[in-house]
Amino acid sequence: MCALVALAFLVPLAVSLGDRAREEALADAARRSALVTGALTVSTDAAVVRRAVAASGDDPATRPVVHGLGADEPAARADPASLARARAERRSLVVDVDGGLLRLDPVVLGDRTAVVEVFVPDSALGGGGRWLSLLGVAAALVGAAVLVVDRAAARAVDSARSLVRAALAIGDGDQGVRVDPSGPRELAEAGHAFNRMADRLDAARTDERELVADLSHRLRTPLTVLRLDAEALESDDTSVGSFSEAELDRRRGIRRIRQAIVTLEGEIDVLIKTTRKTVAHEAGPAMCDVSEVVRDRMVFWAALAGDQNRPHRVSGAQLRIPAPVPRAELAAALDAVIGNVFRYTPQGTAFEVAVSRRDGYVAIRIDDAGPGIANPDRALRRGASDQGSTGLGLDIARRVALQASGSVSIDRARLGGASVVMLLADPEATPRQVSRFGLVGRAVGRRKSSLDRD
Repeated sequence: MCALVALAFLVPLAVSLGDRAREEALADAARRSALVTGALTVSTDAAVVRRAVAASGDDPATRPVVHGLGADEPAARADPASLARARAERRSLVVDVDGGLLRLDPVVLGDRTAVVEVFVPDSALGGGGRWLSLLGVAAALVGAAVLVVDRAAARAVDSARSLVRAALAIGDGDQGVRVDPSGPRELAEAGHAFNRMADRLDAARTDERELVADLSHRLRTPLTVLRLDAEALESDDTSVGSFSEAELDRRRGIRRIRQAIVTLEGEIDVLIKTTRKTVAHEAGPAMCDVSEVVRDRMVFWAALAGDQNRPHRVSGAQLRIPAPVPRAELAAALDAVIGNVFRYTPQGTAFEVAVSRRDGYVAIRIDDAGPGIANPDRALRRGASDQGSTGLGLDIARRVALQASGSVSIDRARLGGASVVMLLADPEATPRQVSRFGLVGRAVGRRKSSLDRD
């Protein structure tokens, strides 16, 4: 196709150049003939004519030849018929001969008519040499056209293949793949459209998983209340004592309720953990206001504490304190730790939630006045590894703290029970190793004395 286009352009160009060369050659022949015809109108002397002929050109083969002066006719290329025609019509003629053209110009000299013959060779008419040049130009243009089209086609093919690979990757679940729009305008527009589509799919999937996690989190909050109410029911033990058939059915029903609540809690926490992990991995680092999260979650827990006559206090949550964790993740960790206070301490047991910020870390401390945790190290290990944990309590808090380049520790609280401290890296400060008790306003010595009492 490219060769045809180039030839369609070059053929008219070659014809035009050939016509121009022919015109220039004939004009030069007319100029040389005019020198001789001018001399003839002045004098027919043979010497004068020879000087005029010699002056018309250096090439003897193309010098003018004069016919009809009465002297010996020179050797010429014109046939008698052409000469007679020129004399009869008394106008210039151009006739074809072997090797070129002849220009015949008649000159009336009284009672006779002379004819000036000028030979124009094919080389002067733009024959073989010019056509070879044009063929060379045609070949060069065809080669250049093929190269340009090949590069353009290669770019188009690469762009199309990139779109195909990206579409297949999206279909296989890789929502982060994007293309570099390139190639022809249509393919570049298709690349931009593909990227916009992928962004919307990614945002829609993230929103969907956030919704699943939020719904799961909202379910766990009333489930905690339901579990506490179930634990407040009478014993479900049927192994000791004799009971009526109705009492056996009632106790078995209480047992089924408690077992169903435990199963449902485990399933909800697994759902929260998996969806939150996926969302956090895909969305990247997130920020939240620790104080705002603490205040929001304590609205619920304070109402439940009022129902159970639990004294409670919140401190340090008045000012904005940023932390590098998603808001919902931190809310889930707080609910898990505070929920353990309600689960493992009797009704009426006081608890406290404190927030502080110092030395490169944000500390969230949850203290209670319950019996405490006899073996903190074992509790942390159990939450971390191989006991079939579903993500309850300390394991959720530990994972959130690790996500924020922090940690979780357990100690004896000032209230007498357990003290769980979550350390989160402060994004607005340079972290450094400090005592966690310095963060929450307690002395190291007090920690040591509490451990000695244990």
